[in-house]
Amino acid sequence: MKPQVIRFTLNGEQREVSVYPNDLLLNVIRDREHLTGTKYGCGIGECGTCTVHIDGQPMLSCLVLAVSVEGREVVTIEGLARNGELDPIQEAFLDHSAVQCGYCTPGMIMMGRALLNENPRPTELEVREFLRGCLCRCTGYVSIVRAMLAAAEKETV
Repeated sequence: MKPQVIRFTLNGEQREVSVYPNDLLLNVIRDREHLTGTKYGCGIGECGTCTVHIDGQPMLSCLVLAVSVEGREVVTIEGLARNGELDPIQEAFLDHSAVQCGYCTPGMIMMGRALLNENPRPTELEVREFLRGCLCRCTGYVSIVRAMLAAAEKETV
């Protein structure tokens, strides 16, 4: 296999990276771009810890081939804050103590941002349903759901 160069936008900046056809986006983000907020969890798309946004949609980077992001926009947890200010969903996670060990937190936040982009006024049930693919071993999700609802409230005021 020969590597090929892909060009894509990562957190608002143009990137050019040489990848092999079987390189996963998760590995490119962590190992080549040195953005370690996106976590490796299960490697089979079951836990959500590797969630990033590709062209505004939440995607599991452990299942995405890096070559498929050619010409696309990828946003990681590091790119969610703008101009030094945390995204409202990030602030809400802090305000509502929605962080335990923190390993799943980046994926949860990225899913929360995707939910609020899609549905600015979700119900508790809709938040829980949207998070069904995100696993956390440290909490009962109460604080996470509360944080997402608070972020929605803050954004619509």
